[in-house]
Order: sequence, then structure tokens, then C-alpha cells
Amino acid sequence: MSFAEQQVLFVFPGQGSQYKGMGRDLYQEYAAARKVYEQASQVLDYDIAELSFKDPQEQLKLTRYTQPAILTHSIACLEVFRDLSDDRLKPLVAAGHSLGEYSALVATSALSFENALKLVKKRGELMGAHGEGEMTAFPLDIDTIRPLAERYHCAIAGCNLPQQTVIGGRGEDLARVEQDVQEQFPRKRPVRLKTEGAFHTYYMVKAAQLFRPVLETAGFDLAEARVLSNFTGGYHEADPVAIRARLFFQLFHPVLWNLNLQTAFADGVDTIIEFGGGIGTASEPDGKRPNLEGMIKKTLRAAGHEARYQAVINRQSLEESVSFVADIAL
Repeated sequence: MSFAEQQVLFVFPGQGSQYKGMGRDLYQEYAAARKVYEQASQVLDYDIAELSFKDPQEQLKLTRYTQPAILTHSIACLEVFRDLSDDRLKPLVAAGHSLGEYSALVATSALSFENALKLVKKRGELMGAHGEGEMTAFPLDIDTIRPLAERYHCAIAGCNLPQQTVIGGRGEDLARVEQDVQEQFPRKRPVRLKTEGAFHTYYMVKAAQLFRPVLETAGFDLAEARVLSNFTGGYHEADPVAIRARLFFQLFHPVLWNLNLQTAFADGVDTIIEFGGGIGTASEPDGKRPNLEGMIKKTLRAAGHEARYQAVINRQSLEESVSFVADIAL
């Protein structure tokens, strides 16, 4: 199969995929990564490499720093991959989970890296400052968990899988929902997430209102590939006004990630590459696993769809993905 025949989806993780040491391996070895980090530090007016690699003041867990750090790592992974693969594998579609939607817009040239950094810096500051509440993930479908959540003034925050829904609310309200779920579904164990607020729910309305003027001044261009919207589950329009509006609504509406993936698969995507972040207990980048891989593969199985999955999150996965591109060239 030639490069032209590949139906490629680039995906980018969001908050929760950060860790101390993120990006250090690529920064040490590749000039393309160093260039990205140096540019980010100039825009942000602080040393994002020092924060990401060493986190001396333990700030990486704070939303205002987490979001620029993940964006920078994702774009560094992307640029090194492009450099080593001669930029031969072009995406048909790009998508990102929450914050990752900004990385997807950068990857398709709809948004410059500099403008994206300015946006996510302010977005992270506002979400952290107005971050009342917490979040819990439930292994239940949205129709089952919604009435239980709303009974205690909680709201749907994300639909990651047909059987995985995230809700947000005050800690004491979430505890009541968790208790009800444990009583009704003893085998369905909820997981409380480590966040500074009930993101993507009505608790973020104030943050969104303050973020809107920042979005209004950001420049957007025509994208080189289609970009999926978390807010609608479908594609962004080729219209800066519409993109700004959907990014505004994304802050206080559920992330429709499962629908994003289903939309991409329905359009024939057969190759998926994830850029940036990492999860797992390993302390070094090469021991991390991709954040979105599990959700992507479960969605593929549920849809009966076949696609090749690759990742570029550290040096090891970078080498494997570059080798994959070389195999296509041969």
C-alpha cells in the first residue's frame, strides 16, 4: 500500500497523560524536539523543558502548567516523527481528547503552535482558577449513569467508550453517585480522577465565559486535514468563527471521544498514530504506555473495524513508527 492509499488518523491525548520526565529523551537526542521546547519557553515566558523534565516545584500537576506541557510534548513528538520520516505520512483526519483537540488543530495547520500555546496557557489558568468540583469515571453507558448523576446535581463530562462515562460534580455529590452505583452494580467500580475541577460540565461555565474573548482574538487558518470536534462528535467546519464557538462550548460540554472515533472509522481510517503524553508506573519515558491506545482498540473491536495502531510518545515508540513508515516506502 502506498502513502497515498493510507487513510491516517493522528490522535493527541489530553490532561492526565502528563508525568515528570515527559519529553526528556527526545529533547536530548533530536534537534527538532529541542526547537519545539525552545519556542514554547519563549511564548510561555518560563522554562517548559525544566518544568516537564524535572518539575522542581511539583507544578506539572497544576492545570495551568499541565496543558502547555502536554501540548508541547505532543508537538515535539510530531515534529521529530515528521523529520525522521521525511514527512511522508499525511493525516486524513486529526483528533484530540479535550486539550488534545488543540494539538490536532496545530498538526493540521489550522492553528499555529504559538497561538495554541497562548490559548492553552489561558485555558489552563482559567480552568484551574474556576475548577470547583471533581470527576469520576464509571464503567457504565451514558443512559445508565446520567439519571444517577443528575439526581445529585452531577453532569456528564465525557463519553470515552460505550461502557465508560465520566461525570463531574462536587466531591460529596460524586460520593453519593459512587455509592448508588456500588449498590446497584456491585461489579462496576468507579474511579475518582485527579483533576482540579469538574471539567466539561456546568462548573466550567465561568471559565468559558472568560476564555471566549481570548478565543475571539486567536487566528485560525484552513486546515490541511479534517479535524474532529469533541463538542459535536463530527468534524470542524472550515470556518474560524465556527471553530472558536465549538472550542468555547467544549469547555462546559461532554467530550464525545467515542463518537469522534466512530466518525473517523466510518470514513475508512486504517492507520492511527498517537502523539505525546504517557501513562503507567514507569519512571522513565521508555517505560510509558500511550494514553489513548486502550480506548482506541476497544472502540475498533466494538465497531468491527480494523486499523493499524502506532504511537510516538518516547524514543522507542518513535523508532517503531518511523520503521513502519519505512516499510510502506519499500
